[in-house]
Amino acid sequence: MGLLVLVVLLSFLGMAQNSFLDMQRSYPNVSMAIKTKQDTLQKQFEKAGLQWPPKQMYLRSFKYDSQLEVWVRNGDKEEYKLFKTYKVCALAGTLGPKRMEGDYQVPEGFYYINEFNPRSDFHLSLKLNYPNESDKILSDSLRPGSGIYIHGSCVTVGCIPITDTQIEEVYLLAAGARSSGQDFIPVHIFPVRYNNPESVEYLNKIAKDNPAVQKFAAQLKVAFDIFQKEKKLPIIAVNSKGDYLVM
Repeated sequence: MGLLVLVVLLSFLGMAQNSFLDMQRSYPNVSMAIKTKQDTLQKQFEKAGLQWPPKQMYLRSFKYDSQLEVWVRNGDKEEYKLFKTYKVCALAGTLGPKRMEGDYQVPEGFYYINEFNPRSDFHLSLKLNYPNESDKILSDSLRPGSGIYIHGSCVTVGCIPITDTQIEEVYLLAAGARSSGQDFIPVHIFPVRYNNPESVEYLNKIAKDNPAVQKFAAQLKVAFDIFQKEKKLPIIAVNSKGDYLVM
């Protein structure tokens, strides 16, 4: 009797684990992505020594360098491995954080994916939790803006756009991680790659007369440096002033 209960429980857990991706499979754009991308992605994961579907996934984007990186690891005790880097194919605004609706700025800071949109007007899209706790303090109190996505179609007024074929891969990877139990997929958005001297020089030029942007960029750099060194995500908090505290 005990064995029967265990088998039923394991079956239920297996169904629950796969339910999110199974639900997504019912949408035409996701179904097509699975048919055309999943086999190749699985082979690439195997070659990289990664388990399929993704167990833990982390995204980071660099505005000036126009890059979106996908990092993956098999478990909490492992370091993240860089799986793939995608070209961000359009950019709105300039360097510096988003502070109000309609400023065309791509946010900078520490976010996570909080919504999958398989019926997006931009092929497929992954919504970020902008405004986050820092943004709610530092941005316009009435109109901070909203609706920030990683999406396809290669157009933007403040999001992170990639091509349709690229978003199919990223969306499928994120859906796989979600099905594996990762409820919050972190997305860190930086103004520049802090290990690229030319990018840092441009950031310094843009921010030379803006102490607030300088301070904010310095806070983000702490998280960048920790991950570059350890390949593990730092702990990030927000104080009452909206500053990021990176540990």
